[in-house]
Amino acid sequence: MKYVIGLDYGSDSARAVVINAETGEEMASSVKYYPRWMEGKYCIPAANQYRQHPQDYIDALEYTVKDALSKCPDGTASQVVGMAFDTTGSTPVFTDKNGTPLAMLPEFAENPNAMFVLWKDHTGIKEAQEINDLSAKWNIDYTSYEGGIYSSEWFWAKALHVLRADEKVRNAAYSIVEHCDWLPALLSGTTDAKNIYRSRCASGHKAMWLKEWGGLPSEEFLTELDPVLTGFRERLYTDTCPSNQKVGMLTADWAARLGLTANVAIAAGAFDAHMGAVGAEVKPGALVRIIGTSTCDIMVSSYEEMGNKLIPGICGQVDGSVIPGMVGLEAGQSAFGDVYAWFKNVVAWPVVNILSKTTLIDEDTKQKLIDETVDQIIPALSIEAAKVSVSDSTILATDWMNGRRTPDANQMVKGTITGINLASSAPLIFRALVEATAYGSKAIVDRFIENGVVINEIIGIGGIALKSPFVMQTLADVLNMPIKVAKAEQACAFGASMFAAVVAGIYAKVEDAQAAMGMGFAKVYVPNAENHQLYLSLYEKYNLIGKFTEEHLFNE
Repeated sequence: MKYVIGLDYGSDSARAVVINAETGEEMASSVKYYPRWMEGKYCIPAANQYRQHPQDYIDALEYTVKDALSKCPDGTASQVVGMAFDTTGSTPVFTDKNGTPLAMLPEFAENPNAMFVLWKDHTGIKEAQEINDLSAKWNIDYTSYEGGIYSSEWFWAKALHVLRADEKVRNAAYSIVEHCDWLPALLSGTTDAKNIYRSRCASGHKAMWLKEWGGLPSEEFLTELDPVLTGFRERLYTDTCPSNQKVGMLTADWAARLGLTANVAIAAGAFDAHMGAVGAEVKPGALVRIIGTSTCDIMVSSYEEMGNKLIPGICGQVDGSVIPGMVGLEAGQSAFGDVYAWFKNVVAWPVVNILSKTTLIDEDTKQKLIDETVDQIIPALSIEAAKVSVSDSTILATDWMNGRRTPDANQMVKGTITGINLASSAPLIFRALVEATAYGSKAIVDRFIENGVVINEIIGIGGIALKSPFVMQTLADVLNMPIKVAKAEQACAFGASMFAAVVAGIYAKVEDAQAAMGMGFAKVYVPNAENHQLYLSLYEKYNLIGKFTEEHLFNE
């Protein structure tokens, strides 16, 4: 038997799955939350700063791989032949000449600017606007394959912001590397930043890379943005690779640390949503929605269907970013599950901040009571919200609590809730928030369809897709499309395992791995036609409220 390991690095935790490469059977899995991240270190939410220490990623890697292997039959580890990583993105970090993240050096160990800048860090809003302004008047519009609008969530805006903010980092930085590129380089023993294999997915969708204009934006463009970017283009890269390319083999040192052999091929990395789409068996005509704290919407399209189309307001269209030989399309929402988590925290405030101070019960009972109550808030709200008919759902909200990713990126907008009266209860407000995330999803679907991209089916993956029937049914009703939920619980890691099987030589191409290893679907949500008709008028109001707030209230 031959086995492969897929590793998925999310916003809060990492997970590893050990997969039988011939059948797709999951042998074992393991999840590890990032220790420093869970303590809230290096983050300032009020300032939209979210940073992660590279040591968190290493700790999670060692724990999850060894833990997952410990659950497998004896001898499994010796038969692992491939490994692949997916990560959040754009999540870049500055490195030294060796490709080592600066935060791994003693003098930068506690400096947030030397750490990975997480995808949802929006400290580069000003810089993103400058990129858009310069692109609009440059002889090449470097944003044209990025949907025409550059976002603060992406590579260059983050890099420019950190360089301006921190002179010490600026003086020490040699290169910049995405999280999904650093892990494969680390495990394959790459010790020169210039030799790091660069993901086609990350580069094309977030760094304005395009083969036709010679790779990254020109030195002239970058230095016109700010001289602090001088020299980085030359020290970065020209070529990129899809994830069916092997970057090397596991080093002896890492093999010993992980309990594996050195006979493990390592694939080029990619973003979680893109590998998750592969794990969910994406194909032309299928829109895969990775639904978690945010959403990422992924499609693949043939060269013939795309032609010369440039779809405005999405997160890029990149040749080979999902499946080699097809154009990968990306969109998404900056907050989905995070909207619900925010409301849960609002509702839980008295429990956490008042009940925690009571002297009526002992400390152990008190903490158990708090934990149980907080854990049950979303399930209880969902049950009550589902009892409300669409016609009685009179509160309206927008889903921009973390800005807007697509369509038409704008990280300066804010969320809105309106239509509240003295009878508005927590379940009614929660229902409005769920509907808002569905309206945001419809805006994305509409943008694809308006630009001639065929959508025949929608596939949902992620925790919400598997565990939140109320959310998924609302989404199906608003979109008026059936939604298939992928059976793979760890679809992103599962997709990574498919790429691992390809670079290990078990399959010739990704589509072959999908056919042999795919798990199929657990459930289908069928839209309610009556509800959809009611939602159409509410969706129009959602757009009107969004337009008003964006233009007059919360865009600065």
